[in-house]
Amino acid sequence: MRRWFLGLMGLVALASCGVDGEPVRPALNAGVGISTSGVHAGGSVGVNKGPLNLTLGF
Repeated sequence: MRRWFLGLMGLVALASCGVDGEPVRPALNAGVGISTSGVHAGGSVGVNKGPLNLTLGF
């Protein structure tokens, strides 16, 4: 019984740390530009998982 419980806890720990797959990574990009017409701010927020990227720019 004890081995079964420790094995189950090991699998839970392995799954919770992201070893079972590539983790989802947040991404943030921000910038400020200065030109003759004024100061401009912009950036983007996104999520990366493996080869897929989803980004929203503002």
